[in-house]
Amino acid sequence: MTRTPDAYFEQMYAADPDPWGYETRWYERRKYALTIAALPREHYRRAFEPGCSLGVLTELLAPRCDALVALELLPNVAAKARARARSAEQVAVEVGRIPEDWPAGTFDLVVLSEVLYYLDEDGVAEVLAKLDDSLAPSGHVIAVHWRGETDYPLAGDRVHELLDRHAGLDRLARYGEDAFVLATYERKT
Repeated sequence: MTRTPDAYFEQMYAADPDPWGYETRWYERRKYALTIAALPREHYRRAFEPGCSLGVLTELLAPRCDALVALELLPNVAAKARARARSAEQVAVEVGRIPEDWPAGTFDLVVLSEVLYYLDEDGVAEVLAKLDDSLAPSGHVIAVHWRGETDYPLAGDRVHELLDRHAGLDRLARYGEDAFVLATYERKT
């Protein structure tokens, strides 16, 4: 499986503590607001957010979840996410990567916010297999990915094509614009 190397993320965070402007950019604030608005249910029992970075989206998801597992590749960045979520006892920020470190148990929500294009198609297939194993009946997946030029293994539109074709998911809604595409999926029952 080809993936964006760890060194890429280490260099990004070494150069800037918020390299994508999660805390400051209008693009990010707007994308997060649309992501939260795309949740079909008011409340979820147990959610998973891989690639949580500084925990900005994690903080927004927390009030909607009884339990939220957030996963971040870099320990120092995970520590910042943990600090941001310290008042939300239902949030656990762990260090790891997908698909290898997918948490055990069942989730009724998985939020894939700008993470899948760092994997190649085989890696996305492994993530989809993990979803098949861990997504509760009628559970939801929210996926949002940048549509601009990158040097990542996959483009955002290609990621969403793979999600749309996955036999285990029904797409409930899709929102697209030049900057990003966002889709809500439900596990087929």
